[in-house]
Amino acid sequence: MDQIGFDIAKYIELQSQRIRERIDQFGGKLYLEFGGKLFDDFHASRVLPGFKPDTKLNLLLQMKDEAEIVIVINAEAIEEEKIREDLGITYDQDVLRLIDAFSEAGLYVGSVCLTRYSGQKNTKLFERRLNKQGIKTYHHYAIPNYPFDVDKIVSDEGLGKNDYIETSRRLVVVTAPGPGSGKMATCISQLYHENKRGVKAGYAKFETFPIWNLPLKHPINLAYEAATADLNDVNMIDPYHLEAYGVTTVNYNRDIEIFPVLNRLFEKIYGSSPYKSPTDMGVNMVGYCISDDAVCCEASRQEIIRRYLIAVADRRMDKASDETVAKIESLMKANGVSLEMRKCVAAALEKANKTGAPAAAIELNDGTIITGKTSPLLGCISAMLLNALKHLAGISDRVMLLPPALIEPVCQLKTRDLGGHNPRLHCDEVLVALSISAVTNPLAALAMEQLPKLRNAQSHSSVILSQVDNNVLRKLGINHTSEAVYGTKKLYHAK
Repeated sequence: MDQIGFDIAKYIELQSQRIRERIDQFGGKLYLEFGGKLFDDFHASRVLPGFKPDTKLNLLLQMKDEAEIVIVINAEAIEEEKIREDLGITYDQDVLRLIDAFSEAGLYVGSVCLTRYSGQKNTKLFERRLNKQGIKTYHHYAIPNYPFDVDKIVSDEGLGKNDYIETSRRLVVVTAPGPGSGKMATCISQLYHENKRGVKAGYAKFETFPIWNLPLKHPINLAYEAATADLNDVNMIDPYHLEAYGVTTVNYNRDIEIFPVLNRLFEKIYGSSPYKSPTDMGVNMVGYCISDDAVCCEASRQEIIRRYLIAVADRRMDKASDETVAKIESLMKANGVSLEMRKCVAAALEKANKTGAPAAAIELNDGTIITGKTSPLLGCISAMLLNALKHLAGISDRVMLLPPALIEPVCQLKTRDLGGHNPRLHCDEVLVALSISAVTNPLAALAMEQLPKLRNAQSHSSVILSQVDNNVLRKLGINHTSEAVYGTKKLYHAK
């Protein structure tokens, strides 16, 4: 989709203004829990066309002299080697990636907080690695019956046992590699320690979704439910906000369920709570920056379909439950969303039926559908990418950008010399071959110049792809789905 539905400039202006207002409300010190991804927010960029994956990072850069970042990671996630599925790396590896990315962008990373710490072996090794690089680390501990035993929690035997995280700036952004890391608990702990030191610091929450001032059943909010189906998140009307102000707003079940407890924690720490509802805690201005609602609605419907197809394929790979699939399917049926709306699906399946082999299709941003078939030398995704690049470059379909004489030696290398079983080129190998050919072949060079035009395109394959092909499509910015079918009957699926 080339259409724009979101005003980035307006968003950065309004959002930074709202955060500064909240800092001033609490006398100059704010702990801001950052939900979702601070950068690499591809979900937001898909459902809000015009929103860039690094928009929130650029927002913080507007306030970089006022802000510092605390990264939170659950020690149990380190021990379990929990994976961030969208990147294929562990949570502790992602902490390192986040530190590098924030630092390179010019943001100050103050420290890393290890939550639910109990001296775990791998966590201690990770902490030593951080300390050797000059990164400060702090320990927060599991508190029995958190968050319900308020009297025990707000005491020296509860939050008082946690390390106090030394911070130096007005805005402390608390972020993490993923959910369940303990961001909110870290913020609450800091409020307790700051209060003991005579500092009346405040807390606010920055969650992009659900969007509180859009209708409950708006496609953008439904797309969020589809994206978090495995977490059992459900969008709900905020009853506390409705009762306090007579205004209907949208929040999600976990924040609504925990709000009475949070309120009591605030009252215990401050003497009174600054908030009357979960919505009050938020600083989200996204809803005011939608410039074309119809464009965002269509993009969100596409995201719901995409999430459904991914969940079905993940279930086939034992990475998603029947309940997750059923929930997204129910969202689709209840809101008039069907697979027929994703045009590349039918095109890929039709090509597969005609050729009797795995096939793929891509819908380019101008609506053109391009297909690719499996051949002795190329996988279907590789063929699809080459055909799409030729179309975008205006090169005749009859032209072979990579002649067999060029590909065959690589195929032989993979099988004869490296012991592989699949001679066909994956898309990373095709792109490397194409870039080498571009040195002497002007048409290959022209095709390579079209790669940025693939960003935000939609693609589908008739079989589950290898991790290699999935990673390349993700890096190219192509939103891919597949049928829940393996390309072979082998039990081990790899490159």
